[in-house]
Amino acid sequence: MGGENGCFRFGARLVRGRWFMLFGAMLIMCGSGQTYIYSSYSKVLQTTLGYDEEEMNLITFYRDFAAYVAIFGGLVCEVAPPWVVLLIGAIFNFVGFIMTWVAVMHKIPRPAAWETGLYVAIGTTSPNFSNTIALVICVKNFPESRGVVLGLMKGMVGLTAAIVTQIYLGIFPNDPRGLILVTAVFPTLFYLAFMFTIRTVEAERQPNELRVFLKFFYLTIVLALFLMVVNLLEKYIDVTKNDHVISAAFVFILLLLPLSLVIKEEAVLSGLETHDRLNYRTRYEVSAIDEKPQASAAPQQEHQKPSSSVSCFANIFKKPERGEDHSILQAMFSVDMLYIFFITLCGYGTGLTAYDHFGRLGQALAKKERLVSSIVSLVSIWNYYGRVYSGFLSELLLLKWKVPRSIVSTIMLILQSIGLLLFAYPEIPGAYYVASVTLGFTLGAQVPINLAIISELFGLKYYATLLNFAQLYSPLALYLMNTKFTRVIYAKEAIKDVIAQGKDPALVKDPVCEGSHCFRLSFSILALISFIGALISLKFASRTREFYRGDLYKKKKV
Repeated sequence: MGGENGCFRFGARLVRGRWFMLFGAMLIMCGSGQTYIYSSYSKVLQTTLGYDEEEMNLITFYRDFAAYVAIFGGLVCEVAPPWVVLLIGAIFNFVGFIMTWVAVMHKIPRPAAWETGLYVAIGTTSPNFSNTIALVICVKNFPESRGVVLGLMKGMVGLTAAIVTQIYLGIFPNDPRGLILVTAVFPTLFYLAFMFTIRTVEAERQPNELRVFLKFFYLTIVLALFLMVVNLLEKYIDVTKNDHVISAAFVFILLLLPLSLVIKEEAVLSGLETHDRLNYRTRYEVSAIDEKPQASAAPQQEHQKPSSSVSCFANIFKKPERGEDHSILQAMFSVDMLYIFFITLCGYGTGLTAYDHFGRLGQALAKKERLVSSIVSLVSIWNYYGRVYSGFLSELLLLKWKVPRSIVSTIMLILQSIGLLLFAYPEIPGAYYVASVTLGFTLGAQVPINLAIISELFGLKYYATLLNFAQLYSPLALYLMNTKFTRVIYAKEAIKDVIAQGKDPALVKDPVCEGSHCFRLSFSILALISFIGALISLKFASRTREFYRGDLYKKKKV
């Protein structure tokens, strides 16, 4: 009976612990990359529902518009408990994608393009809730490892498309419409399953916390490598239905594998090793704690109170010190946020633009379609490695040598500018392949660094809103660099090719550029912009150097 009670107590401790919370957050993040799946099912929408190119552009516009309502998801996270936020995300995801699936299965009359776009937008909005709340709670539960946490979480988002694709192939191998159904069900189940798991946890900090995260990192590497190998094999050999089923089963096993690590760590933290635990752990509380100030500290606490509990709409220009909790408007209108804006514009804008034109560049260079498709798939895997690696690297440099995180951002932007130059001169032997690896890695590496910087400079009080506010920079940067710049230059180069062939450009619909010159000018300028971003990041590192030399997390220590 005692053994049964002991197992029950341990099980209760397990599901209430922050490592199980981290495991649940990882699975939620695996289902929070709906944006990355769109390119896989957009062709199904077009062929099944008979939309023309203009109608597909309208649907894409609705999908992109979902990113702009992200800040509202952040505001909801500020006022609602985590389970409510995840429930909202589950409802949005299921309703949006199940309606899309019903439409392509012809179970309802053919919807107009704007209706389908609305369904897609609703489904794509769900990560604004699930992604945000999982990230914010994880950072609050592991405040002294936030770079690692953000890298790991954002890395899992990058694997969403590959994971969902393998599951869909295992269930509906011959029906591409099944991908939409799996997208409707798979993330929704994860959101609901861990709805009450994602919460702030009063925990005991482990000195070897970074080492534990490394173990999680190794397990996710195995998952990423498996997905990479399977993805390549599917493009070069004939894969049977049974192979797809086995592959999907392996994906589920690899997703659940971190649970063994969670059990082990909770066993270490349990009462089985109480005496050892007391020797090397320090107690701290992650969630907001209202403590009664000591008499000697009362004047100081009273003096500091206004700066930490200030309204988010007041005292915009009376900013607290870096690391203190800023209001939303204080952070938005700060010089530090302006630096982050320009770094993001130069980094994300150029990287995402290059990624968007990767397939078209391969076509211009007369690369085989299968080869281009394989490399595009690998770029997403390299993106995962960049996200996770930069999180660990920036955390290590910060802990050991107090190096500002933006130094890592500077290095990544310089490497990205080199990759963009290789794209601009693809006739260099191996340039296309080296550039693809460089682009995927550096583009992913920028994500956790910028999000970690925001949490450190402006505090965690309104982190959910500030996180989503910063992520609005990406679609803006993509619009400026891609739609208003690169696409325009490409169109001009394509028209020059048509004229050189002795044809009338007015008679050629959707002209295509062929040759290494197609992106030379645009990508050379993008490389220069990326390098300018590196210089801005370096200046930002100098600006925040003294801040990072101090104790960033002293308020989290009790």
